[in-house]
Amino acid sequence: MIKNFLKKILGKKIILTYHLLIAKLAAWYYGQPANKLIVIGVTGTNGKTATVNLVSQFLDYLNQSNGLASTVNFKVDKKEWLNDKKMTMLGRFQTQKLLANMLKAKCKYAVIETSSQGIEHFRHIGINYDLVIFTNLTPEHIEAHGGFENYRMYKEKLFKHLAKSKKKKINNQEIAKIIVSNNDDEETKRLKNIKVDKFVTYSIDTNSDYQAQDINLEEGVSFSVKGEEIKTNFIGRFNVYNILSAMVAVRELGFDLKDLVKTKLRGVPGRQEWIDEGQDFKVLIDYAPEPEGLGQLYKTLSKINKNRLIHVLGSCGGGRDKARQPIMGKMAGENADIVIITNEDPYDDDPLEIIANVAKGAIKAGKIENKSLFKIESRVEAINKAISIAKTDDIVLITGKGAEQFICGPNGQMIPHDDRQVAKKALNTR
Repeated sequence: MIKNFLKKILGKKIILTYHLLIAKLAAWYYGQPANKLIVIGVTGTNGKTATVNLVSQFLDYLNQSNGLASTVNFKVDKKEWLNDKKMTMLGRFQTQKLLANMLKAKCKYAVIETSSQGIEHFRHIGINYDLVIFTNLTPEHIEAHGGFENYRMYKEKLFKHLAKSKKKKINNQEIAKIIVSNNDDEETKRLKNIKVDKFVTYSIDTNSDYQAQDINLEEGVSFSVKGEEIKTNFIGRFNVYNILSAMVAVRELGFDLKDLVKTKLRGVPGRQEWIDEGQDFKVLIDYAPEPEGLGQLYKTLSKINKNRLIHVLGSCGGGRDKARQPIMGKMAGENADIVIITNEDPYDDDPLEIIANVAKGAIKAGKIENKSLFKIESRVEAINKAISIAKTDDIVLITGKGAEQFICGPNGQMIPHDDRQVAKKALNTR
């Protein structure tokens, strides 16, 4: 609301100029730390946070000191902590301070999740990227950006920024400018027009520089690439993309696939995270805040043996794309046996209105209120309800927030909350 008010008073160009100047000032103030680090950016609609963390884990296995910044967490060398800022990309001064801390800790690599909204506000300016991973592009943040073409434009700005960024030398070695792009996504065709030192593609379905083959999703995720096989305990086809893109990026930084496939990858907090307190049913926490990601998650869960699927559905949040609210509800109604719609991050919107809008979609899919559909404003009570009605071999799915540490309410209110801790408490007091 403040941003929109300032735009009306001062004009959009003045506000954008302000953001640009602040970004340049922040980089100057902290001594341009990105010029002394090898910086990997990750952008796209889905899979960014997982990919950032996987790149970091591959580098850890190779004993390459690194830091990261993502929607879920931050890391500076061995120190890691959850993101409690409710921002994918921090403000300009915070980002530059984090990069400076990485440099002080003698990190060689920085892995930065880079969002379209961050790019719109010039938070990428002052970050000299060396390699950028493109995951995929689906309709998201449409209202925030004023349409899909604007959303696409902001994503492409990052790659153009990469292309024109000054090359750096680290340990007397010139660092190339590289794009690693998902060849199964149409956007890759457009990105190929951007001139960089090396444009590398990865895929599952399309002939590419690196193509996942021999994919097995029965017992975790495993696949081979260029004759090297990697096995993980992850779930879902979408994780093939996440793992492959991270592997390719690190490979293109000069490391051997034979070493990378030996890495024992671990999950990301709040991303396909199973909560096990000894119960006879499963509880899964995931982010999945938009239709594409939620659809992929449902596909994965359809292959897991279970009794019922009970879905606690975050109601898409306030100030966002309202059109997707009934779509998310309809998807839940079609795929879950019981749907519990609850609060997520209403900001200044009426949470009950959002919940009702999501419920319309679930009702359209055949759900009956107070039988197979429940509307519970309190997110804690909604999770408690799901766990209290769960039976042997059910799956309780809780989506919308993952490992986020707050619920954002009106007037900038931030209420401490963690779906994982709420679920654990409910399981232990059930």
